[in-house]
Amino acid sequence: MGTTPARGSSATLRVRKAGERGRTDWGWLDSRHTFSFGEYHDPGHMGFRALRVINDDRVTAGQGFGTHGHADMEILSYVLEGGLAHKDSMGTGSVIRPGEIQMMRAGTGVRHSEHNASTTDPVHFLQIWIVPDERGLAPAYGQQPVDREAARRGFALLASNDGRDGSLHIHQDVDLWLALVEKGEGRDLSLRAGRHVWVHVARGSVEVNGIPLAEGDGAAISGADAVRLAKGDSAEVLVFDLA
Repeated sequence: MGTTPARGSSATLRVRKAGERGRTDWGWLDSRHTFSFGEYHDPGHMGFRALRVINDDRVTAGQGFGTHGHADMEILSYVLEGGLAHKDSMGTGSVIRPGEIQMMRAGTGVRHSEHNASTTDPVHFLQIWIVPDERGLAPAYGQQPVDREAARRGFALLASNDGRDGSLHIHQDVDLWLALVEKGEGRDLSLRAGRHVWVHVARGSVEVNGIPLAEGDGAAISGADAVRLAKGDSAEVLVFDLA
């Protein structure tokens, strides 16, 4: 992951190419790990700020993760294709589909299962873990539609520390934004001083602060005054604005 200085500033941008990610292939599961996860361990990629996990998961029809436990983590699921069935020890049962965002606060401890909701089609989703700002929180669950029109016009806020603008509340100083950038389009997201950003291109391609990124690529940005997206091509982009 090379470091590129931004032109005319002290900002830096480090690219994490899709092909450099770790991989778990269990037949029914094909998972690409932006950061260390499970049996994939890379001391150079243990997370970024409070962002600990981005797993790009594909699960075959009728398969999934059996009941297992988590604690002290804010876990987000973002479905790109298909449906993800979720059940947990809080009594929640749901299916997450494209156009929705799900949050599970593991807190003092939650057990849950995740399965492909279809017996005929695969499911493709991102699982994101964010380290909370305190331990021992009460478990909680949230799921809601994404404002895709706002994401097409500019940026849609999916999750935040204060739950503003109808976003999911997470216990960490993070704003998670979604941008849908069509061919030739671009836009800027202004940043407060001292913020750090991780950009993940879920689909398509786009230039990020002058650097071309493709599907599955990520980039760490520090010291910049904005995230500048340009030359989009059916791009679905997640932007993590982190303390």
